[in-house]
Amino acid sequence: MHTRNEAAEIFRQLAEGLGRSGTPDFYATLVEQLAGLLGVDHALIAVVDTPHRATTLAVWSNGCYQDNFSYPLAGTPCENVLGREPCFYACDVQAHFPNDMLLGQLSAESYMGLPLFSADGPVIGILAVLSNQPMQPDGLENEILRIVAAQAGAELSRCQAEEALRHSEGVARESERRLNTLLNHLPGMAYRCLNDRHWTMQLVSQGAEALTGYHPDELQDNRLLSFASLIHEADQNRLYLAVQQAIQQRQPYRVVYRLRHRDGSHRWMWEQGQAVMGNAGQVAYLEGFISDVTDQQESQRVQEAVVQVASTVTSRVGDDYFHQLITTLVTLLEADAGFIALLDQPVPQYTGSTAARKSTLLPAMTTHTVSLVASGKLVDNQTFMLCGTPAEKVVFEGESVAQSGQSFMLPGTSLGTQAWIGRRLDNAKGDAIGVMMVFYQSPLTTNAFATSVLQILSTGAAAELERRRDHRHMHRLAYTDGTTGLPNRARFIELLASMGKEATRQNHSLSLLLIDIRRFKEVNDLHGHQVGDQLLATVAKRLQQANFPKCAVARLSGDEFTILLPSVEDVHLQEIMLQLCEIIKRPIQLEHRVFNLDVSVGVASYPNDVSDAGELFNAASIALHHAKRRDNSVCPYTQTMRHALERRQWMTERLHQAILGHRLELYFQPQFSLADKTLTGAEALCRWYDPEWGWVSPGEFIPLAEERGLIRMLGDWVLEEAASQLGVWQAKHTPLPGKLSINISAQQFADPQLTAHVAKLTTGVPPGAIALELTESDFMRDPDQAVTITHSMRRAGYALFIDDFGTGYSSLSYLRRFAADALKIDISFVRDMLDNHHDRAIVQTIIAMADTLDMKTLAEGVESPAQADLLAKMGCSEAQGYWFGHPLPADEFAATWLMP
Repeated sequence: MHTRNEAAEIFRQLAEGLGRSGTPDFYATLVEQLAGLLGVDHALIAVVDTPHRATTLAVWSNGCYQDNFSYPLAGTPCENVLGREPCFYACDVQAHFPNDMLLGQLSAESYMGLPLFSADGPVIGILAVLSNQPMQPDGLENEILRIVAAQAGAELSRCQAEEALRHSEGVARESERRLNTLLNHLPGMAYRCLNDRHWTMQLVSQGAEALTGYHPDELQDNRLLSFASLIHEADQNRLYLAVQQAIQQRQPYRVVYRLRHRDGSHRWMWEQGQAVMGNAGQVAYLEGFISDVTDQQESQRVQEAVVQVASTVTSRVGDDYFHQLITTLVTLLEADAGFIALLDQPVPQYTGSTAARKSTLLPAMTTHTVSLVASGKLVDNQTFMLCGTPAEKVVFEGESVAQSGQSFMLPGTSLGTQAWIGRRLDNAKGDAIGVMMVFYQSPLTTNAFATSVLQILSTGAAAELERRRDHRHMHRLAYTDGTTGLPNRARFIELLASMGKEATRQNHSLSLLLIDIRRFKEVNDLHGHQVGDQLLATVAKRLQQANFPKCAVARLSGDEFTILLPSVEDVHLQEIMLQLCEIIKRPIQLEHRVFNLDVSVGVASYPNDVSDAGELFNAASIALHHAKRRDNSVCPYTQTMRHALERRQWMTERLHQAILGHRLELYFQPQFSLADKTLTGAEALCRWYDPEWGWVSPGEFIPLAEERGLIRMLGDWVLEEAASQLGVWQAKHTPLPGKLSINISAQQFADPQLTAHVAKLTTGVPPGAIALELTESDFMRDPDQAVTITHSMRRAGYALFIDDFGTGYSSLSYLRRFAADALKIDISFVRDMLDNHHDRAIVQTIIAMADTLDMKTLAEGVESPAQADLLAKMGCSEAQGYWFGHPLPADEFAATWLMP
């Protein structure tokens, strides 16, 4: 209990503290006095920022001021204070609020808090005192807390009200400033005017000058002129009626009209406003805003024009597109004529002067119209020189306008013009490729709309013009041979199809000549492709200058040309072919070299040779194939050629399958010593029996295998099969005496690793049991390599026979270097040597040569005892032929000649 004197002193001190209301240290003084008067350790006053957070205004703790802080109210005793009732915890306050970090930091044991109310009732803050000891306030202390809470709440409410007032005044000043800035800086004019026929202005913003050319003071109160006088005469009544109707309907008005600028030009305005009514219901004034929409109006007009063009021009490519486009443009722009033209070559853009740019233009540069309209009608396209025309100016300026006095006579017409508008058409690189122009017979008063329309539509026109130019260029690339300038294979196929249809329709003949320059590859290899190309170009020029009637000449590929000749009789065709050969065979001089070319020609005609003109190329190709094989200059097509070629094709396929399926067979022909008539070996010979064709001659299928790339596969099969058969005979105790001769092709012999390859294919057979035969001509294809390979074969133990000796062109210097074991005398010499002393002399020479080179000789094709006796007398070592034995299958050969 406090005494009366103590209570009086407490209230006196409290009054001093409360008396500092309105000063910056009011809250700090209050919390310090409150802690001292109540004897507590901590006191604070806080403002509630949000329903869940408070910020302290003053904090007194443990005898000194603390920095203010913000803290969440959730889970604290202060949260309960917001319930508008005092909150008191005499002790163990931390136990009640374990999550309140502030209580722990202050070591508070007891807590008492009161809400701070604003003038209109809501809680706006908190007053709290805390003690590190249990606290039990009496009536005086409770009264002190309520008084302090009331005063602190009043001070806090007053401060907030002052802050709100200052903010409101600031907002008002800012709004006024912004409104003033807005009115005077908007791209338009704000106004207030009377609702009279003059639209008398009471208030005009600074934007009026940019809009009309007149200062606001000149328009206000009609000092210089009335606003209504600036409105276009054609729009004045419409504008006035529209505004009055909106006023009657109590609605804002929105109008578009033309306004005369101070510089004399007319501009489009968009205005929005409303009437402000007086107390008596009368119109006090009008207020609104006006903006310049000239660009938008022109843009809309241009857009509508472009849409109209787009809906009218239905074609998207080609001449129809250009015709429709320029016709629509001439109508839309109220012009008298117009054209779209293509330059004969692109003109690059230059940044220099016009004179300098013009100096770069070729004097002979021409322009070709792709669509020309005059007086509402399409006119035939014209070609004219660019220099000195309006089109030239358009090309160099990009966009050019002549409003009057520019006399120009439109090409191909009698139409004289004096005004025009033109737009250059550029490709993707920015180079000029054409122009688009419209022309007027009368002076042109305005051009903004027309130039805008041309500018927009020029992009599409330029793209189509470039596509047209590119299409022509690609057509030339796709259908023209770059070396000779002649039509290429693709173009020839089209020409053949079209000329074939025409020949069929007209019931006329059509002949096709295929021309191949012989040994042209040798020219390329010896003299280079540049010389070869010059020769091809010369041949092409000669063919073009031959002036064959209505002919079409083309280069198919490499050194192959073709000529299509319509409606030529057989007699004339023979003359043309002879003339053709003479033309090409004439010497060609390139610098210091002279070339003499020869050709092979395959010829086919419709309808004599083929029933369908589309088959001409195939037939002529077959004829050319035969001409090249037989060294004929000219070879007409026959059905026999086709059948022979088809047979070769079928035979190639069937031979390939026969090799893969092991459907070939080896026959063996015995070889005998002429001295004692004993068996010295055999030759393995390949035989092929086809189920459909029967026996196929080796003279047919072996050359075919060499030609079609099957000879290596066939040769490997023969080596493997021969080695296998030697093994079988050996296992049956009927070994072959001497050596088994196996033919090797030139393609096999070209392999530097031939020795290892043969050893791999004949595994299990001693090399001494095998003799490899190669023709004399094959040895001499690459004699140096042949020397190397023959020595390698000899070191490995294989014997080597030179087959068909005497039919080739051996060099004696190489012959002595070859590691060959025997020379086989060709059957062509043996057959007639009994009756022909020349053949007999050749055989004698070969035998003598072999003896000198320490080689044995083996004669082929011995068919009589007289031949055998004569060969023996001449010193020939061995022989084979029908006199000694026919080729037999392996089993029959063993039964006949091999003894156990």
